[in-house]
Formats: sequence, C-alpha cells, structure tokens
Amino acid sequence: MKSIKDIQNLKGVKVLLRLDLNVPNDFRIRKALPTLKYLCENGAKTIIISHIDKTLEPVAEYLNKFFKVIFVKNYCNILTELEKINDGEMILLENIRNWQEEKNNDPRFAKELASLADIYINDAFSVCHREHASIVGIPKYLPSYAGFQLEEEIKYLSKCFNPSRPFIFILGGAKFDTKIPLIKKFLNIADYIFVGGALANNFLKEKGMDIGTSRVSTEDFNLKEYLNNPKLILPIDFERKNNSIVDAGPKTVKELKKYINKSKFVLWNGPLGEYENGFKKPTLELAKIIAESDTQSVVGGGDTLAAISELGLEDKFTFVSTGGGAMIQYLADGTLPGIEALG
Repeated sequence: MKSIKDIQNLKGVKVLLRLDLNVPNDFRIRKALPTLKYLCENGAKTIIISHIDKTLEPVAEYLNKFFKVIFVKNYCNILTELEKINDGEMILLENIRNWQEEKNNDPRFAKELASLADIYINDAFSVCHREHASIVGIPKYLPSYAGFQLEEEIKYLSKCFNPSRPFIFILGGAKFDTKIPLIKKFLNIADYIFVGGALANNFLKEKGMDIGTSRVSTEDFNLKEYLNNPKLILPIDFERKNNSIVDAGPKTVKELKKYINKSKFVLWNGPLGEYENGFKKPTLELAKIIAESDTQSVVGGGDTLAAISELGLEDKFTFVSTGGGAMIQYLADGTLPGIEALG
C-alpha cells in the first residue's frame, strides 16, 4: 500500500479523495484535515467524494473555514467546476450514495469517477469495509494511495494484535454476528475480555440467568466454550426496565476499573448499555476511567465516540478510531476491502 507521501509532485494534479464526512459532529472532518491540508499546500486540485444521510452542503460550508471549496450538487457540472479551480483548491461533490451504482460497485460508474482525476487517495477508513465503487472500484483505474488518517488507523489498530500487557478488551453494544467471532479471536490475544451491552445477554442466558425480555441473538453461537474461559468477564449487576436489562450496574463499573488500572493496554468498542435510548451513565463513567488511567488506549465505535465527545475527552486516549463496523472487521480480519484495493 502506497502512502500519500510517496506521490512525487502534486502541483496541478487532479486528486480524487474519498472521505467519510457522514457524522453528527465534526470529528471525522477534523481527522481528515491533515490530508486536506497536505493536498492544499502542495498545490493539488482535489475532488472530494463522500456520503451522508442528507446533503453535504453544510460540510462544504465548514470546510470553507480552512480551504477554498466549491460545492457541486449536480454531477453534470463537475467538469465545468473543475476547470474553474486553481492549484490548492477543492471541489466537494454531493452525496455519492445518491447513485445506486455506488453501492452496487458498478465498474462503469467507478471508471467515470476515475476519469475525473489523475490519482486516487482513500482517507475513509470508516467505510473501507464497504465494497462500493468509490472504495474498491476506482483503484482499478487510477494510481492509488492511502491518506494520513487511513495510515494512522492501520498503525494503531494493528497494535491490538501484539499489545503491551496486561491487555483488556472491552466489547459492548450489540451486532452479535460480527462481535462474537471477534471474542473468540481475542481470547487468544487478550489477558481479559469484558463483554457488556446487549452482547452480554446471550452469555448471561447461557449461564442460566433470567434475562427477561432482554435483547438476544436467536443464532446458536455455542457459548459454553467461552464461559469456561477464565479470561471472559461479564457484568455482575444491571439496570432493568420493563423486565429487560438496559445497562450495566455500578458494581460492574467498579470491577472494570480494577481491571483497567492494572492493564497496560485497553481496547474498547461499544457501550455498556442501551446508550441510544438514554442509558448512558455507566458508559460515560467507563470513558472517564480509561481517560484518567495511565494505560495505552485504543477506542472506537459510534456510541463509544458519542460518549467521548459528550465528555470532551477525545484527546485523552492514545487513539480514537473513526470506524465502527470497519474497526470491528479490521480487528477480526487484519485488513479490509478498501485497504486491499490500494494494493
């Protein structure tokens, strides 16, 4: 995989840059700024492609605080606008997922996008698990490179495979299908694995605990082999609502603090409860505990990031990943389709 720094000369070069700007706050935008700044200062003509739930127009307004950015809503106008920009200036295209060809990884669509530029840079780690045209299609037609953020993600997440010890992996949230295989893998790597959130319910049920109407997976994961492993840690008390477990209890958080304080490396992904439904306190407390500890810390995931941002603690961790599903898949497989596409 080639780095953005391997590009010999960027002056006047048309760069197709894939970012992920689909965020409720400016976290991912700020993470992309080093790559954007580098391209600007070295005179590239940058075409930014991204996706979002609605429109990227507010993102263009935000980016104009730092760079000269033209927002292009109609793709028919791309070539006209591209002729207008000077070296070091940028175009931001409207939501790439407005085109079904993006999700379908249509080769003709990828080739059309590639025809706009001289080189391609991927700095969108958080969507590198998607086999979309702008992620895995375009690199077939252009010289392709990794941006600074993508390189940083790989650097820090790779450390989780051979971390300082003791090492605790804290895994919460739901997404049983992707996270339970990850538990199996990291039982061979971590010294302790704490499983919380809805993910813990299947384990608790397997132990014979009455979990009421709590959310569980209907798939049979054969969890008995996990329960016999002394590395596995489960919540010891809970908050319940309407006969359902909705969050971890204070004793669980206190116990987690003991493990964190004796660890040299913490990997955390996912909340301890139904964060999206307002059950936040234990997850916020966990964020504070890790931030205040002396341990190396790599954290990520949508609700995890939301908790960290709510507390203003982003700079208190060794590394905060921009990825949710991408982080989980990278930890499981050691690579992603978008990374492989870069060669």
